[in-house]
Formats: sequence, structure tokens, C-alpha cells
Amino acid sequence: MRIAVIDYGSGNLASAARGLEVAAARAGLACTVTITDDPDEVARADRIVLPGQGAFADCAQGLAARPGLAGAMHRRVDAGAPFLGICVGMQLMAARGLEHGTTPGFGWIDGDIAPITAHGLRLPHMGWNELVFTPGAHPLLAGLVPGDHAYFVHSYALVTDDPAPVIATTDYGGEVVAMVARGNRAGTQFHVEKSQEVGLTILGNFLRWTPQ
Repeated sequence: MRIAVIDYGSGNLASAARGLEVAAARAGLACTVTITDDPDEVARADRIVLPGQGAFADCAQGLAARPGLAGAMHRRVDAGAPFLGICVGMQLMAARGLEHGTTPGFGWIDGDIAPITAHGLRLPHMGWNELVFTPGAHPLLAGLVPGDHAYFVHSYALVTDDPAPVIATTDYGGEVVAMVARGNRAGTQFHVEKSQEVGLTILGNFLRWTPQ
């Protein structure tokens, strides 16, 4: 199995790749994990992971600045390759980002990436928070139980009127979207690569995932 971790100048690439390697070894899966900005490499990938760190607009511009990279990623995902966005990588799945102006996203998930409203709480939202979900809601959540903790670092989050793709939330001065999935596309607002056993479980589930 060939896993492409998209390199567009964002952070956490090595950590995400290492997490995938550890999860694959634990699951007994033969995987090659490659950090790449080569469109041809992305076109051959069996699964695609898009990490992200920083501002929505900066990440969108960084991806667009790599010749052919975004197009290759979209074509491969459109063809059915499972996709996992991490943090800003998940946010880019939305229709728009409202950080540093209005920036178009991929449009895979309806809604905007807007400032978190957390009256009296520190921003960015940084640290361990419980995941709220219905057991059995999605294959990516297999092996987890509601109340398991994941590691978040963000000041913006998905705001959507469509609950269908939201498979997990957390609470930080109100409900905050933590995970989304639609078709073969999924994302985590939290950093799976920093979420220890919970993160490794999700990454293992992603590597075994056969979207319907």
C-alpha cells in the first residue's frame, strides 16, 4: 500500500508519516509512506494524507503554489483513494475559510472555517479534550469509546448547517466539530499524530478503511 503525505510546506509532515508507519506496523500492514510534493507520486498513491498547521489561507496558498500538486490530489481522491485531512488539512475540506480574509476551500464539506466562540476560555484551544460520538458511527472510530481524549491546537473550526458529515465533536465553550467524513474523504480537527493511542487507533482504522 502506497501512502502519500502531501508536502506543501506545512508542519508535522514527519510526525504524521511516522504515526502512519507505526499504525501500519501495529496492524500488520505492508505500507510505504512517502512525504511528497510530486504530482506523479500522488497519482500513484493508494491513500492520501494532508496534514496542516497554521492559517487556512497560508495552507491553501502553499498547496496552490506547488505546480500540479492540488490537481493530482483531487483527481486521485475523486477516483476513490481514501483521504485523511489533519487539522488545517481537515479545514481545507470545507467550502471556505474565514481566517485572514475569505479563502475558498475544497468544497467537500458544506460550511465555513470560522473563529471559535469560547467565552471566558483561552484561544487557541490547545490541549487534550474528550471526543463525543456515537459508537459505531463510522469505521474510523472503531476501537474508541466516547470520552477518549485527543490533542487539539486551533482557534478556528468548522461551522456547518449539515450534520451528516460530522462524526465526532468536542466541547470547548460549546460544541466544536472534531471529525468529519463523507464518502472516501475524512478529516480530524485534532492532531492524530500527537494524540498517542487514540491517534494511532484512528490512523490504523484509516489504513484499513474501505469506504462504501
